Amino acid sequence: MSTAQPGPHPEQFFRRQDESADPLFFVQPRLVVHIDDAAIAAAGDYFGEVLPRNGVLLDLMSSWRSHLPEGFPKRAMVGLGLNAVEMAENPQLDSAVIHDLNANPSLPFADASFDSAFVTVSVQYMVRPVEVFREVLRVLRPGGSFHVIYSNRMFPTKAVAIWQMMDDQQRGELVRSYFKDSGRWEDLGVASRGRHGSSSDPVYVVSARKPTTIGK
Repeated sequence: MSTAQPGPHPEQFFRRQDESADPLFFVQPRLVVHIDDAAIAAAGDYFGEVLPRNGVLLDLMSSWRSHLPEGFPKRAMVGLGLNAVEMAENPQLDSAVIHDLNANPSLPFADASFDSAFVTVSVQYMVRPVEVFREVLRVLRPGGSFHVIYSNRMFPTKAVAIWQMMDDQQRGELVRSYFKDSGRWEDLGVASRGRHGSSSDPVYVVSARKPTTIGK
């Protein structure tokens, strides 16, 4: 698997302690949440505010929970991930696609297929993030949004080196750079959803929108 990463960051920044194939690492279903209840609630509140009602949604690096508010109205939601069992247990997904973004960042979807996309607490595992973000831009409809939620939890052997070198604020700037290096995005911003109690996991969001005007 190539780990070459286009953009301003050296290739070694995207190396990991465990460079074995990701499907081997994720072959065992992990039916556990990776952030605490308060952080999950914060993510759900955010999704309820920003995702389009009755849209077609893409959950990248999906698992057994997508953290949308219960009963959130959608036309369809597609999960793309590595573990079929986990995604089969996700009650909010309407369909699932097994796909390794680190081996092949090309998304198996047509242009302008989705109204919004998101990745939750998994961006730290992308070894080719600029290529993935460029593909997300392609599959979004004009005006569609992409939301990256991150915290400070990770599998350290699979998180890329640059992520582990940074603090939470620097990670936000890193994700901003993925957007900037991957194409024409607008309304790019970084926000903290705050801690719900001193011991809760932090929740941060980096988001942007595909322009509605061609060539903008």
